[in-house]
Amino acid sequence: MRLSPVLLRLSRGPALLALALPLAVALAFSDETLDKVPKSEGYCSRILRVQGTRREGYTEFSLRVEGDPDFYKPGTSYRVTLSAAPPSYFRGFTLIALKENREGDKEEDHAGTFQIIDEEETQFMSNCVAVTESTPRRRTRIQVFWIAPPAGTGCVILKASIVQKRIIYFQDEGSLTKKLCEQDSTFDGVTDKPILDCCACGTAKYRLTFYGNWSEKTHPKDYPRRANHWSAIIGGSHSKNYVLWEYGGYASEGVKQVAELGSPVKMEEEIRQQSDEVLTVIKAKAQWPAWQPLNVRAAPSAEFSVDRTRHLMSFLTMMGPSPDWNVGLSAEDLCTKECGWVQKVVQDLIPWDAGTDSGVTYESPNKPTIPQEKIRPLTSLDHPQSPFYDPEGGSITQVARVVIERIARKGEQCNIVPDNVDDIVADLAPEEKDEDDTPETCIYSNWSPWSACSSSTCDKGKRMRQRMLKAQLDLSVPCPDTQDFQPCMGPGCSDEDGSTCTMSEWITWSPCSISCGTGTRSRERYVKQFPEDGSVCTLPTEETEKCTVNEECSPSSCLTTEWGEWDECSATCGMGMKKRHRMVKMSPADGSMCKAETSQAEKCMMPKCHTIPCLLSLWSEWSDCSVTCGKGMRTRQRMLKSLAELGDCNEELEQVEKCMLPECPIDCELTEWSQWSECNKSCGKGHMIRTRMIQMEPQFGGAPCPETVQRKKCRIRKCLRNPSIQNLRWREARESRRSEQLREESDGDQFPGCRMRPWTAWSECTKLCGGGIQERYMTVKKRFKSSQFTSCKDKKEIRACNVHPC
Repeated sequence: MRLSPVLLRLSRGPALLALALPLAVALAFSDETLDKVPKSEGYCSRILRVQGTRREGYTEFSLRVEGDPDFYKPGTSYRVTLSAAPPSYFRGFTLIALKENREGDKEEDHAGTFQIIDEEETQFMSNCVAVTESTPRRRTRIQVFWIAPPAGTGCVILKASIVQKRIIYFQDEGSLTKKLCEQDSTFDGVTDKPILDCCACGTAKYRLTFYGNWSEKTHPKDYPRRANHWSAIIGGSHSKNYVLWEYGGYASEGVKQVAELGSPVKMEEEIRQQSDEVLTVIKAKAQWPAWQPLNVRAAPSAEFSVDRTRHLMSFLTMMGPSPDWNVGLSAEDLCTKECGWVQKVVQDLIPWDAGTDSGVTYESPNKPTIPQEKIRPLTSLDHPQSPFYDPEGGSITQVARVVIERIARKGEQCNIVPDNVDDIVADLAPEEKDEDDTPETCIYSNWSPWSACSSSTCDKGKRMRQRMLKAQLDLSVPCPDTQDFQPCMGPGCSDEDGSTCTMSEWITWSPCSISCGTGTRSRERYVKQFPEDGSVCTLPTEETEKCTVNEECSPSSCLTTEWGEWDECSATCGMGMKKRHRMVKMSPADGSMCKAETSQAEKCMMPKCHTIPCLLSLWSEWSDCSVTCGKGMRTRQRMLKSLAELGDCNEELEQVEKCMLPECPIDCELTEWSQWSECNKSCGKGHMIRTRMIQMEPQFGGAPCPETVQRKKCRIRKCLRNPSIQNLRWREARESRRSEQLREESDGDQFPGCRMRPWTAWSECTKLCGGGIQERYMTVKKRFKSSQFTSCKDKKEIRACNVHPC
């Protein structure tokens, strides 16, 4: 948008806040007297020095500098607004800027320069450094830009005079005077956000989720009911050496195409060309319409990674329809001073202007800004026709919210202490695919027929078809759009017809020609594109109709305003109602009741409805999960609201989906005990051990594992001090036989009536990952006659293996 302001947030010293507000001076001065004052050098100062009578408490008019600063920054542009409080108005004005304690006689007395915003409203005064009206007419507000003077100028006084009918009002100090002093150099850069070097280790993975809050309920003024949407999200994680977009910078060609057309193609190409400075390209689908409840459609999301050198993230998405308005984040730093990664970022977003188109409303015709201007945030004082305009200069209601949440960390981390238990689980989670487009999880009805074209004139418009999302089997995967749009031409127009005129929309009706009785009013439009075959446009460019204001002009009649424009039709298709309103400006002079109607209603016909015959209520909230831990099921329902005569409805009224609660506790699982080992001593006192293996570690608070090793005493024989070699060998042989007998007895304890062969080696694991099994066997070596057959048989053991994720 053209002539954008620079928004500053400056500290205000208490000593400079006390501005005197003395009494106003009202100067009775006829238009003829004004005309006699020669408009030559010093003309401004002659107006300012005219003497007059003093009036007290005159506050109808005010001069305001956007942001209400007490200081100015040299060379910076400031939006200056001169306004009248209703019901007052003014016909003319003069606005000047003087150095403090200067009279304005000389050119060097003036400080800074003015810049015109609306040439139909304002113009520069001849032979005088001042701004005045272009044509004398009723007005309640004008705006201009004031460019602050260079450093060293000192304090500046902005002064205004007001012409109302044949009286000039001027205030030396008060609501029509504003004093600004030069900002001290120590304040420079206080609003800058320095980007520090990142000291974090490894990488981090994040999920970006975009929640649109731009709806007719939150932003009712001129809300575009048709084709409202957010374009596809485009951005990237990058280093501080690369800037995708930033306030105060100029939009690249890629940013311009996103801002004006909603196309991310060029922007993605620009990002990929910076391959050394970019780690991840961030992309998410468009959102049609701009707002829907989350139980109807999941919010758009995308995943990306950051590392030590590329720890910033930026993205943008177009607010459509609009001239060049967008939302997004610029160079959001995800690295912390403690050498870690930010856990979560939640940011409310307001729209910003790319500086490439000069439109002021959502559906303004294309008007390129030449030369291109800097990117800036929109404000509530940009233009009276702006949908965000607020005469009080309040803040713009946020139109979207973005949530950036860390979902995993990889590699060796500098700060190894996790933030919470969920973070530990997230860091251990297996890597997910970058793209998981599974449309089979979304079940739709058939597309409806195309609607009629949205344009009722010979102009380009859009037509729509829609379908219903019947089921979404996996809520983590966003489903494609339920509405589809296509360009079209209005009735009687054809893209191939070279003799067709393309016309603009009708401009608002002019005021009624009279204030009481029946008069006329008119409206205009213009030719946007002449016929390609060179023929003449025959379509009318002006319409006139009768208008009635206060039909009976008598003491018993009411004085009312003109009728306002008709509201939007209450229906988006088929038959609806529309209303218009007016207000009572003055009750009857004879004290009687005002009988004039203040509202009117009439039927309106929109394009024929092509909707699915089922009229269903919204889905209820999901029920509680069917289990208290682990995997279960949950359900939700909706009701049939349409009448039976509209046809059979085969849409499902209940949905069931899986749900996951915290895992159920799993106790420790162990194998059977092994056989006892041989005695660890060949003579004297010793011990034998046996072991068992852990098949499943305890999880999610399950019972811990008991002992896995047991020991018991054993004694073979007494040890001799100096045995001969022959005796030693004899004793070793006897001890060997004794040890074998003890083992058999031990086996007999474990397997009564049996002598068992040793366990075989474990078999190979049945899986390489994800949890497999191994087996081993023990067979019967000898069965004693005294044993029962059933108590002596082959044994088999099974254990888990390769339990790590694939």
